[in-house]
Amino acid sequence: MNFENWSCPLPLLDYPTIVLGHGGGGKLSAELIEHLFLPAFGNPALLNLGDSSVLTVPAGRLAFSTDSFVVRPLFFPGGSIGELAVNGTVNDLAMSGAQPLYLSAGFILEEGFAVSSLGEIVTRMARAAYKAGVQIVTGDTKVVERGHGDGCYINTSGIGVIPDGLQIGPGLARPGDVILVSGTIGDHGMAIMSVREGLEFDTVIESDCAPLSELVADLLPLGGIHALRDPTRGGVASSLNEIAASSGVGMIIEDVRVPVEPEVQAACNLLGLDPLFVPNEGKLLAIVAPEKADAILDRMRAHPVAGRACVIGRVTDKHPGLLVSKTRIGATRVVPMQLGEQLPRIC
Repeated sequence: MNFENWSCPLPLLDYPTIVLGHGGGGKLSAELIEHLFLPAFGNPALLNLGDSSVLTVPAGRLAFSTDSFVVRPLFFPGGSIGELAVNGTVNDLAMSGAQPLYLSAGFILEEGFAVSSLGEIVTRMARAAYKAGVQIVTGDTKVVERGHGDGCYINTSGIGVIPDGLQIGPGLARPGDVILVSGTIGDHGMAIMSVREGLEFDTVIESDCAPLSELVADLLPLGGIHALRDPTRGGVASSLNEIAASSGVGMIIEDVRVPVEPEVQAACNLLGLDPLFVPNEGKLLAIVAPEKADAILDRMRAHPVAGRACVIGRVTDKHPGLLVSKTRIGATRVVPMQLGEQLPRIC
């Protein structure tokens, strides 16, 4: 959507910024829906404009997920809150082995937020949904008074379908399983922090924000996948700790095997952060049977979003519920769950 030469019927043009009336359910709300949301998200289910959408779902078990996005800044290298809102929920569905199908989108807008910025966010959401193969079929808009928000917050919920017979979950990891990561870690969190902190490097750090559902769909026919997780808030360390606790097993990784871009590592060093705890938005962890690990790794590396996939560790029957890491100097350290969020407003 190009807002430079944007033209639409009044009264939307009379309001270059969001006003309270845009969330009031009256004429301004209707104009916002008709001239901004519908052109971007339009599909038969959404065009009904009822209080709910009636959807056709193929056979299988339903997966359902919801997430809220409060990232600051709204636009950052490699993405925006719009792509995050779509990809975050799509990826959560995919981690259960589901094919994502439909999303809802709820917008909490602050009075005074530029309509052109909202239009850019909505356009990016539409592109991300198209790329991920999902439809945004229902939504809501609310407006809060100036000073009571931060421009734009978004909630997305999604449903997908898990094929019958497929069992993937955090409680299914087994001793001997191999731990794979689909690429470099920490990119998203450091892309946000480099903008916030004004850090400059030879190469701009970009978010890895991307849908993972197609990658997962490519891997499932190979079999042997016991658990999947996209390591968002809390990073790789929190995700592996959660799987270890759910499965009653131990996890052991090797620092030297964990892929981190030099600029990301440098940013982490400057800010006193461990890349293992930095959020990602386009990577996955796969806990897989050892006899399937090579085939799954090869299939990962053949996919555009996982070209740098690698083995980073194994599941063990020792130290159940804990993640430990072998350091570069040969020592072993426990990598615990964090008490809180070290990087707020990342997603």
